[in-house]
Amino acid sequence: MSPHPPHADRPDLRADCGSCFGLCCVALPFSRSADFAADKPAGTPCGHLRDDYRCGIHDRLRESGYPGCTVYDCFGAGQKVSQVTFGGRGRHEEPDSARRMYAVFPVMRQLQELLRYAAEAMDLAAAGPVRAELRRAHDRIEALTLGDADAVLAVDVAAERACGGALLGRASELARAAVPGRPGDHRGADLMGARLRGARLRGASLRGAYLIGADLTGADLRDADLLGADLRDARLAGADLRGALFVTQAQVDGARGDGATRLPATLRRPSHW
Repeated sequence: MSPHPPHADRPDLRADCGSCFGLCCVALPFSRSADFAADKPAGTPCGHLRDDYRCGIHDRLRESGYPGCTVYDCFGAGQKVSQVTFGGRGRHEEPDSARRMYAVFPVMRQLQELLRYAAEAMDLAAAGPVRAELRRAHDRIEALTLGDADAVLAVDVAAERACGGALLGRASELARAAVPGRPGDHRGADLMGARLRGARLRGASLRGAYLIGADLTGADLRDADLLGADLRDARLAGADLRGALFVTQAQVDGARGDGATRLPATLRRPSHW
């Protein structure tokens, strides 16, 4: 078993905005839409970002037209880039380093996401046959995140994702193998707006599936693989996601559940449900 605590208890894999230089509010672009009230190019600070790197409307993002901000998760990349890669020196202290910091951030975010999934996979009781490989992959990726800016920018993220994805897939298969009569493979399926009320999807692979606006009211999603599934505005009222694999807080935050929705123990019920 991994010597690390369960993935949800690891602060290095959760966003700590208080230790970040507001990187997601500067480095990333967004377009005026239902998710964002204004256009913003990459590398330009959001108009609501204060000089202390805090969001001026953080407590009212949804009502201010920025629900997209509430479902974004950097998996701890923000504080790692701010405090480790750049040693606690932000754009105010070292303006010349800002552009490099914004370039490093999205790379680090992908590496931190892989770390989060690897940590979860190592916690799976059924992952014993691949736990040693998961540990090696985890430790290799973690070492990459601790390099300097040049080293992080030189990482072949696509290769790391391909390698990590295959290993996570094996762990998923092992974890779902014991589910009796599990549904077929729905990886990458276009299920936008699908009527799946009460669907029996226990142990299903929904990896990368498009479930935007899908009606999953009362659906059984126990032990389903939801890695990368798009759950924006999916209706999860009364749905059961206990034991669901690789589901993140951001995915849950983007969905529409209620008090009867059952979530994995590591996730919190969104306040807007």
